[in-house]
Amino acid sequence: MKKGLFVVFEGIDGSGTSTQASLLRERLLLDEEHAITTSEPSEGPLGNLIRQAMKGRVRFANGKEEFDQQMAYLFAADRHDHLHNEIDGVFKFINAGTHVISTRYFFSSLAYHSHDKESFEFVRNLNARFPDPSIVIYLDNPVELSIERMANRAHKDKYENFEKLKEVSQNYKKIFSEYKGELLKLDARLDPNSLHQIIYSKIRAIANE
Repeated sequence: MKKGLFVVFEGIDGSGTSTQASLLRERLLLDEEHAITTSEPSEGPLGNLIRQAMKGRVRFANGKEEFDQQMAYLFAADRHDHLHNEIDGVFKFINAGTHVISTRYFFSSLAYHSHDKESFEFVRNLNARFPDPSIVIYLDNPVELSIERMANRAHKDKYENFEKLKEVSQNYKKIFSEYKGELLKLDARLDPNSLHQIIYSKIRAIANE
């Protein structure tokens, strides 16, 4: 049986990753292929703890650097569970021939939890053993546009602010300028349907290799 693809969408908050992940899944289902969407933090027990911490419902360190370090540890633990658990883990589905489309993976930890060279290396080491996905699709979005798109959200988490997203955007540019794996970098300002067509064509090409 041919394995499914592990497709990862990355980008700052408000860049449209969830929209494009959903569109891709729907298109693959129309092709009569098995496909699911998932995300990080996951829907597992550790992922739910992270979501509560991001909302401020669970208290962690108050300092930005300390909070980022705690999040990096939690995300790495959640990521291991997300990949390996026997109930709904990513590897279980891929090995059964299902395409797994995830919004966020270890690239997000590098982008969101790093603020200097030392912290970048700390996060990189925490995630060093996680495998590269089949492809990363990076939606590059201006911070100003992301803030505008998120204006009507009922609740914003600790990272959804201009200062943090500017830092994250710069980190993403560094990460993907050095990344050696399969990468599709797109301008998130393009029309969503146009973006989808480009993404689908790329996924179709990889799946048919």
